[in-house]
Amino acid sequence: MQAKPVKNCYSMEKQQRRNTLEPFLLDERIARDSQSILKLGLCDLRLAHDSRWPWLILVPQRSGMIEVFDLTPLDQAMLTFEQVTVAAALKKVTGATKINIAAIGNVVRQLHVHVVARFEDDPNWPGPIWGHGSPIAHSDDTFNALKSRILEALQ
Repeated sequence: MQAKPVKNCYSMEKQQRRNTLEPFLLDERIARDSQSILKLGLCDLRLAHDSRWPWLILVPQRSGMIEVFDLTPLDQAMLTFEQVTVAAALKKVTGATKINIAAIGNVVRQLHVHVVARFEDDPNWPGPIWGHGSPIAHSDDTFNALKSRILEALQ
């Protein structure tokens, strides 16, 4: 008896057509709350303006993506690689106690992944950063210094 082929519930062709037909547009809230510091293979790497935590955001440059499983399998693998690479660089630069990686998306639906350095003495340890207090902007000097250290660690 011959096994039946597994039905693929993931339509890669449909997904790839969608990725190529629609231009990528960055959500205005992500644009407002962070600044692009590097274009990676898949993602735009962004540094959050909130100085309370060293906080990076990876935004896959694909239109219409909400969930990680909306990405093609190849893009899913690339996102994982970029998350690990960025997290390791952030840990190296900050010496953080813990690196948090999360794709929440309850408020901003566009797929994006937070990579945040946490310390036992940070403003809301060990609780989540979301909804805690008000953002405190970096000075230009501290933003640029952190950006330079992150970019150097990614070399």
